[in-house]
Amino acid sequence: MSAFPECHGIIPARYDSSRFPGKPLVEIGGKPMFWHVYSRARACPHMTSVTLATDDERILDAARKLDVPVVMTRKDHSSGTDRVLEAARALSIDSDAVVVNIQGDEPCLEPDMLTELVQPFAAPRVRVSTLATAIGLEEALSPDRVKVVRATDGRALYFSRSVVPFDRDEKVHGFLLHIGLYAFRMEALERFGELAPSPLEQREKLEQLRLLEDGIDIYVTETTHVCHGVDRPEDLVKVKTILENH
Repeated sequence: MSAFPECHGIIPARYDSSRFPGKPLVEIGGKPMFWHVYSRARACPHMTSVTLATDDERILDAARKLDVPVVMTRKDHSSGTDRVLEAARALSIDSDAVVVNIQGDEPCLEPDMLTELVQPFAAPRVRVSTLATAIGLEEALSPDRVKVVRATDGRALYFSRSVVPFDRDEKVHGFLLHIGLYAFRMEALERFGELAPSPLEQREKLEQLRLLEDGIDIYVTETTHVCHGVDRPEDLVKVKTILENH
């Protein structure tokens, strides 16, 4: 087994969110949201570095004032993964190092989740990893909740908005909810950037299927931690309460 690779966290922070414009700059406890995400990510001992990747001068200036490492990226990226790839290239990250795509709207991020996310890279064969958590049938029925099924060695078999696996005998109702944190070997992230959107990806509107359709395994670690993302302004009330009680 080789030495554990360097892990570099990148936080995509786009200003023009359709549901919550300016979200990375919204203040929580006197600091912008991106600062909370950065601070929590830096608390993970496996992170060699953590960098903000933005497309907006206002976020760039705010990050510099708070001594948060930041790189400027283009505005026309179709996904956060594409923004992470541009930032990783700008940082000249080594091909065998691990790039961690950290969601910029998770100010309550548990550092242990990042540890769980990168642990599979102790095995040299692992090129991509992600997380999942157990949910029940009622939650699994929602197409907004992405489910994943995996092999006994942890490899993802499929991600879907449908209820998978289907319980033909209606006796078992355990499902795995996909958590959208990803880690890539730099070479696998480069490969993702070369690929066109795949048929299954376009059908399910799930970009991780692009990797599976190209034959790239995604290893899934189950976590008991819960995400508390900020999608809309009303989500801030719950997040502020969690941080105040932490």
